[in-house]
Amino acid sequence: MNLGLNNKVFIVTGGAKGIGAAISSGIAAEGGIVVIAGRDKNDNQAMVDQIIKAGGRSASLKVELADPVACKEVIEFTIDKYSKIDGLVNNAGVNDGVGLENGSPEKFLGSIQKNLSHYYNLAHYALPHLKSTKGSIVNVGSKVSVTGQGNTSGYAASKGGINALTREWAVELLPFSIRVNAVLPAEVWTPLYENWINTLPNPKEKLEQIVSKIPLEKRMTTSEEIAAMVIFLLSEKSSHTTGQIIFVDGGYTHLDRSLT
Repeated sequence: MNLGLNNKVFIVTGGAKGIGAAISSGIAAEGGIVVIAGRDKNDNQAMVDQIIKAGGRSASLKVELADPVACKEVIEFTIDKYSKIDGLVNNAGVNDGVGLENGSPEKFLGSIQKNLSHYYNLAHYALPHLKSTKGSIVNVGSKVSVTGQGNTSGYAASKGGINALTREWAVELLPFSIRVNAVLPAEVWTPLYENWINTLPNPKEKLEQIVSKIPLEKRMTTSEEIAAMVIFLLSEKSSHTTGQIIFVDGGYTHLDRSLT
């Protein structure tokens, strides 16, 4: 399917690894231009090289997105290089384990800064340019926002905030035909997920237990399946879809547990 992304410019935060990398690759495969924003210069450049080798177009910027000034720099970099922004994918974040008992007020605020604030900051600075193109925003969230997980208050609060901001921005931006949606993964095998599972006792057995509870095909969702939904929501093929919180999770979050 031609999604009509040819020559359109999209910013993808955390676009060099895991779900973000799949989103970046998918946009480029559809003819879009990808600006990757993330903290690791080498990872960013490797992703850019991969896209260019495959015939796509991409650039990257090394930034610490928790810094509001860095968020502004991402927008300025994109405009200086490509003169427009057609879409913003807020994806970067980390399940940092800042819990109620084992955390602190300072760590909690730091988690919000790492996982939520840059969603707002980037959208704020991108807004004049998105108005010009009638662009789209897609926020990548997490099932933790509706299920909880335990011992990760900062991350859970951030992901809940992402859901709320998705609906709030969809309302605020209606006059400008800017659509805003969220995609919520559940169990997706990424480098971050692998790091997390390996911190647990008996990680192999724990992984098998998790996978056994995914209703559709008893398998984890792939990064490419998350990316496909994100890219659809960026495209004009979803031209009358806004304010939606969409779970791409094989039924993990909502289907009856008796199924598993």
